[in-house]
Amino acid sequence: MNRYYHEIPASSQNPPVKKHYDVIVVGGGMSGICAAIASARHGASTALIQDRSVYGGNASSETRMHISGASCHWGKKNAAETGILMELQLDNKYLNYNYNFSIWDGVMWSKVKDTENLDSYMNTTMDRVISDGSQIQALQCYQMTTETRYEMTADIYIDATGHGTLGYFAGAEYRIGREEKTEFKEKDAPDRPDGETMGNTIYFCARDTGAPVKFVKPSWANTYDESFFAHRYHGDIVVYHDADSVVVLKPGEDYEDHADQLVEKYDVESGYWWIELGGDWDDIIKSAEDIRYELYKCVYGVWDHIKNGGDHGAENYELVWVGSTSGSRESRRLEGDYMLTENDIINNRIHEDGVAYGGWPMDEHTAGGFAAKGEIPSKVRSFPGFYSIPYGCYCSKTIKNLMMAGRDIGASKLAMGSTRVMATCAVGGQAAGTAAAMASKAGCTPREFGQKYIQELRQELLKDDCYIMGLKNQDEKDFARKAAVTASSQREGYEAEKVINGVARNVDEDINLWCSQGIGPQGETLSVALKEKALISQIRLTFDPNLSEERCISVSKAFIDKEPLGVDKELVKDYRIVISCQGKTVWETQVKDNYQRLNIIDLPEKMEADQVELVVTATNGDSDARVFEIRIY
Repeated sequence: MNRYYHEIPASSQNPPVKKHYDVIVVGGGMSGICAAIASARHGASTALIQDRSVYGGNASSETRMHISGASCHWGKKNAAETGILMELQLDNKYLNYNYNFSIWDGVMWSKVKDTENLDSYMNTTMDRVISDGSQIQALQCYQMTTETRYEMTADIYIDATGHGTLGYFAGAEYRIGREEKTEFKEKDAPDRPDGETMGNTIYFCARDTGAPVKFVKPSWANTYDESFFAHRYHGDIVVYHDADSVVVLKPGEDYEDHADQLVEKYDVESGYWWIELGGDWDDIIKSAEDIRYELYKCVYGVWDHIKNGGDHGAENYELVWVGSTSGSRESRRLEGDYMLTENDIINNRIHEDGVAYGGWPMDEHTAGGFAAKGEIPSKVRSFPGFYSIPYGCYCSKTIKNLMMAGRDIGASKLAMGSTRVMATCAVGGQAAGTAAAMASKAGCTPREFGQKYIQELRQELLKDDCYIMGLKNQDEKDFARKAAVTASSQREGYEAEKVINGVARNVDEDINLWCSQGIGPQGETLSVALKEKALISQIRLTFDPNLSEERCISVSKAFIDKEPLGVDKELVKDYRIVISCQGKTVWETQVKDNYQRLNIIDLPEKMEADQVELVVTATNGDSDARVFEIRIY
């Protein structure tokens, strides 16, 4: 029997600690933590293995990349990703007013540590996978801080490594580089396949000291003149992408006028994504350390040019941080049961087994990166609307107990240019983690689970505040679906009954929101009269944080200046829940200082009821009460 071993031998004096879980997630970036939390919340014993001392991957303090997604930085309305990702982002807005990356690290860490059924292994590297080429039997990890080796087994494994390392070690089929045009009939694919990928980037941060600051270039840093910066904007400017061209806005021009294009903002205080290398190297993974060293030479050379190579308005600026690790865009992609393509994306395809969605352009960076002098650093293929990502993209074609989450899911090179951004990876991670937990409980492989229970999964994701394109709440256990809903006041087009129409966000021009006419002295009441008496134990409320707004932590001052600070004003802040039966109140509770979109209220015990009232007494700044959905279980 053919077996795959990639290992550092364990010492006979230090045998591995053996652990078994229902689900093991390898990789603690945004997709990995959302997958692990989702799995644990659905009752699966779950392990999260992370080889760094912080969570978040490219979004962490180590790399400091902002979380991009379907909204394209204010370019597409009602597009913000919800679910666990938004829960983390709303925690951060409440706890981290000035968007400090170290506090953001803590927000992610505490969410993982506070999740029941979830064991986290930080500073832990998976270095061995035992597999027969069709199924994973076990994996081994080494935790360097405790000098502990673990051997772990699970029903289902999720590869959230980015590089597809777990799948690669297990013998899964994978791809690197560009497919030829004929394979998927993608109009923008090359005529012949090649190994080109997008490269890695190291960011920097600078600050204005208020007085001139000298910078002396290190001897090892590169030297650049202005000729190296063609198409690579550096300074306080804004550009937008219009089809295949790039337009630089004039000073003072409002980039909101170009919100339907991908807008990018450049400022002296933050680093540049185009400081990028490695996409045309022989092996972007095996060469990662060499690429990182070359990126350091680039970063310090670029800063020397900004400081000493002409008037860039940086006389008073000093360099205060350079990333300790490079951010990866692309490497291996694992073959999925379904391979998403350019055609799925540009046709806004809605899959019957869709479990996530995207909207970011198909972004294809020049493989040579900054070394490709004079070339446009990125080709951006924008498109209107959104597309769904089918369940098969998250299931390994080769390894029957392996799922994927993140940029290594089943997708062509062109499609991956859109699915790779972290918000899209995160919602896909939640879908994969939820499916893995449910499949483990059902005793199914991921593929079998999809064949038997895909609609149950989609409804469960919808219940957990994920957006599933084209899907409405059809949960027979939700008593609110057949209830009668009235309100103390409502604006035209924002009627009370919309909170039970099955859609918990505005979609295109369809409003799925109750909005009151102001908030009176006694508050505004939404009354849900059940069709008949029922024993209820839980109420779920979905509020409005403005899904057209950005809420991503960033090193870019231009981003932070545009994004409102603090808790989203549209969110309900203070409210009461009153449960009654035959006109008599049987239970009541009050919530103060809410800052989350999804609120889950568990009753102390099951109670007989025929009416539930939500009384909103305050928001976080908006003049009206705004509610998308009420569910009653």
